[in-house]
Amino acid sequence: MWLKPEEVLLKNALKLWVTEKSNSYFILQRRRRQGDSGGKLSGLLVGALDAVLDSNARVAPFRILYQMPGSQVYWAIACGATVEEIHLHWEWLEQNLLHTLTVFDNKDDVISFVHGKVKGLIAEETRSKLAEQEEDPEKFREALVKFETRFNFPDLEKLVTYYSCCCWKGRVPRQGWIYLSINHLCFYSFLLGKEVKLIIPWADVKKLERTSNTLITEIIRVTTQSKERDFSMFLNIDETFRLMELLADVTVRRLLDNEAFELDPSLQNPTQITKKDLEARMRNEYFRACFRLPHAEKLTVIVDCFLWTPYDQCQTAGKLYISENYICFASKKECSCYVIIPLQEVVTVEKMEDTSLLPNPIIVGVKSKRVFQFTEIKNREHLVQQLSRRLHVLKGGKPSGHGEPRVEYKVSSESSGCPEEICTTNAALDTLVNNSSIKKEPRHSLNSEALMALFHLTESGSANSTMGMEDVKNRLWYDHFEEYGRTVSMFRTDKIRKLVAMGIPECLRGELWLLFSDAVTDLAAHPDYYANLVDESMGRCCMATEEIERDLHRSLPEHPAFQSDTGIAALRRVLTAYAYRNPKIGYCQSMNILTSVLLLYAKEEEAFWLLVAVCEKMLPDYFNRRVIGAQVDQAVFEELIKEHLPELAEHVTDLSCLASTSLSWFLTLFLSIMPLESALNIVDYFFYGGIKVIFQVGLAILDVNTPELCSCTDDGQALIILSRFLDHITNKESPLLQIAQQHVFNDDKEPVQQVEISDLIRDSYEKFGDLHVGQIEQMRCRHRIRVLQNLEDTTKQNMLRVVAPDVSFSSEGLGDLYDLFKREHLLSCYWGGNGSAELHHDPSLPYLEQYRINSFQFGNLFCLLSPWTWGAHTDILAQRTFRVLDENEDSLIDFKELVNWLDTMYYGDISEKLRLLYRLHIPPAYINDTDNISPLRTTFVSNVQPDYFKSNCKATDYQHQLKKMLEDLVKRKKEATKDLPLMNQREFIQFCKTLYSMFREDPEENHLYQAIATVTTLLLQIGEVGQRIRNSGSMSELPPSASFKETDVLTPTDDDVFEEVDIGPKNNYPPSQPGEDNWSVSFEQILASLLTEQSLVNFFERSVPIKSKLLHAVANQYQQRINLTIH
Repeated sequence: MWLKPEEVLLKNALKLWVTEKSNSYFILQRRRRQGDSGGKLSGLLVGALDAVLDSNARVAPFRILYQMPGSQVYWAIACGATVEEIHLHWEWLEQNLLHTLTVFDNKDDVISFVHGKVKGLIAEETRSKLAEQEEDPEKFREALVKFETRFNFPDLEKLVTYYSCCCWKGRVPRQGWIYLSINHLCFYSFLLGKEVKLIIPWADVKKLERTSNTLITEIIRVTTQSKERDFSMFLNIDETFRLMELLADVTVRRLLDNEAFELDPSLQNPTQITKKDLEARMRNEYFRACFRLPHAEKLTVIVDCFLWTPYDQCQTAGKLYISENYICFASKKECSCYVIIPLQEVVTVEKMEDTSLLPNPIIVGVKSKRVFQFTEIKNREHLVQQLSRRLHVLKGGKPSGHGEPRVEYKVSSESSGCPEEICTTNAALDTLVNNSSIKKEPRHSLNSEALMALFHLTESGSANSTMGMEDVKNRLWYDHFEEYGRTVSMFRTDKIRKLVAMGIPECLRGELWLLFSDAVTDLAAHPDYYANLVDESMGRCCMATEEIERDLHRSLPEHPAFQSDTGIAALRRVLTAYAYRNPKIGYCQSMNILTSVLLLYAKEEEAFWLLVAVCEKMLPDYFNRRVIGAQVDQAVFEELIKEHLPELAEHVTDLSCLASTSLSWFLTLFLSIMPLESALNIVDYFFYGGIKVIFQVGLAILDVNTPELCSCTDDGQALIILSRFLDHITNKESPLLQIAQQHVFNDDKEPVQQVEISDLIRDSYEKFGDLHVGQIEQMRCRHRIRVLQNLEDTTKQNMLRVVAPDVSFSSEGLGDLYDLFKREHLLSCYWGGNGSAELHHDPSLPYLEQYRINSFQFGNLFCLLSPWTWGAHTDILAQRTFRVLDENEDSLIDFKELVNWLDTMYYGDISEKLRLLYRLHIPPAYINDTDNISPLRTTFVSNVQPDYFKSNCKATDYQHQLKKMLEDLVKRKKEATKDLPLMNQREFIQFCKTLYSMFREDPEENHLYQAIATVTTLLLQIGEVGQRIRNSGSMSELPPSASFKETDVLTPTDDDVFEEVDIGPKNNYPPSQPGEDNWSVSFEQILASLLTEQSLVNFFERSVPIKSKLLHAVANQYQQRINLTIH
């Protein structure tokens, strides 16, 4: 394969390569092998190296080098694993390149031509690989070439797909092509000689929606912070919009939510994302949401088939979904039948005899002695082989008895902290499984019974009637178990949904929660996991444990179970163990309420795995620091209100108040705002139906209260109406003792009519049962983009509020600077190459520390924003400035440090600006290769701000002004000079060079050069005077020739300014010249000297318009970064 040209050292002592062919420009070499004659020792060494190195590190056995005749520099341009492959490359070079090189006269042109040609071949190979994955490779290859030519992005910007469409500007459409790449939405049009290019980063997209205008009924609208863009005339608008949503969602989450978002393995490298990968991701997310499976589950097979359903003696049409750990079936008719079969429960997978009645049948047997018969399966042989291999792996790799592998916990180095990193996938669970071969007595005793068994409260007056209803429910459930099964792999039909909606009996609640959530599979797969986790986590102190302790007694405080040490201790163990298991979530408020209810109906270990199922599978991203999942679902709920309750949406214009009111509904599953005995029925329904149940019940509650809500005049009144309604939802069939609620509103209104919970659940299904998982997932994807962008806006506002009081920028200018700063970070994420830039963004940190940039990124902003031109010194001074700003030496700076620097450059007085320039030419900013310098940190802005001059006072007596300045400096010498060390001669020369470079192309260039020449001469004389004074040790040895014209300005006390200042060790850096040992000048001497030249004062006091700089930076930031990345 072709390689990016890289220099290699040909003359090496080991002679690892043997030349096979060569000509004037190219050499074909073979790696020496053990059997080669003439190099036994080197051959043995090479053979040993190749045997030891793994497959990824081994060197290809053949390579082609390029060399310019007469040069000792070689470039590797191709390598090959076989003789045939390398010979193909060699023949291509001889036929297409060798004769062309002879026409060049300049060797640099030859080198550039060869490098460019090889890079072109690499790009073509890449295009071919990407194109081969598309339905029409040739057309995609052509589109890829056009995309690269038209937008000139770096190679890391990969095209995903493209469509023909129109882009609207007002009412005028413009026909062209839309290109969807991994980081950008691009549009290109060329009509009637006018070229239009549009580039929208996905990270800037705030909203994607399908809408219409007066002319077109189907439009895709892309909204950013500043503009809206409409696109139409798509051949398949459904596919286009879905892919745009997926690309925007993946990119925004990858760049803005790397705290919680984990990419699928196929999307780990953004440069390899294809249309097929995105479609596969969409199927995976639907599959996991539909069957509520772990995030790590990856769908491998989807086939149409029929399932024999014994309860109605017929074949049910549907789809068979197979992943790495599950076999799932869903009927075509929604809610008719679906089945979840964990592969751990599967005993056999066999083919049956193919008959006309049972074509292509497969039998799946499970441990509960139930058999599932699937028929009419295409490619049955391959499917059975795949399942058999997976079962073999599970059985072979599954630890049994005392054979479990020993895996230690990964614990933080601080004994008081939580684990550094514990992943929540199934594979990661295995890394936490205890070594069962060494049976240890647990240090903490666990509850072996559900708390309700110890603290079971029933209504004394109506005990007979309610217990009679419980008996009826029990009989119904046991009859159902006989026919449909009593394991995870039971047949789930509309009949079981109706049973759940009636309320699960008290004695079966914990068992069925485990089955419906599939927590029972994790429980069985990880024996002793929880006990071991409790022993590891209890006693450790961290922020999560402190929050847990505060909330323990707030968890169902009215229930006797949590008025006792038994319940509180169990709750503490479960919450602490989970925070230790998953530090990304740790502990979040409302988890205590949910866990309390789980402990009432499940054993302690079972409650832990139920909590895992809720937090990691059923309500993903709900329980983290920013509760993004809950915020997304509030936005989804708001959209559902508009769709299903238009009357309410019309009267209540701001639906966000209703959505925010319902936040506790989602976080606590109604447990905190509804009587416990009623909320338990919703929890039952949730474990069976998932998140759509909460949406349905929430819509039903608003539907019942629509008339009263429409008459509300403020949000507080609406909150009272909803709270009163929720407090009066009853469950007359529950045997539990009713517990008074906290939200009781005593007013003059009539008593609220009580609503039975079973009626509310039934109405929610009848009115809003058409809501399905696929619809919810699509809305989540769409609203997640908006939620994350709103959080980014909040971060920006808080950042600006913190920074604004300390700087002189306008709010608009400060906002533009933040956008430039953030975009520089994002550009490094796009095209940085190693992905490390994404590590510089951490949403969990304080606002000022969330985004930081490195020296390379700062250098780009320095070029765009610096008010002065620096010429050839730009890159050097950018690095020095970065070292000055990076006070904590972590090689990163934040937004506040950048703005403080710019504030000094644009709004500082002459003293502050010169002080900054001075610091750029002394350590630690100025570093010479021969210096041995210990860094010296100083404050960023001078405390001395003299006000002895005004730039607009042209008649000022500068000699008198200088005298006053020197007198003041003498008085405050100790304070003022304490911050800055002296500048030696080498550093002073660099300082002068910088000043000369700053004055180029200035209108007063000649006057400035003359002024700086005068000042430089003066300062050189001052330095020599100080040097001679220090060398002689007395003022008496000062020769008359050392005097200067300005001596008539100085008073006897002024000589103190030129005395040596004690700044600590003086051997920090060696002399530049033989006579430089004691030559030095101070900042005060430089400042005083510059003040003697009015042209210099005017230059540094001149106001530079920041607005024009910002406009130029915004317009050129992208192109500058593209040029740097390409070259």
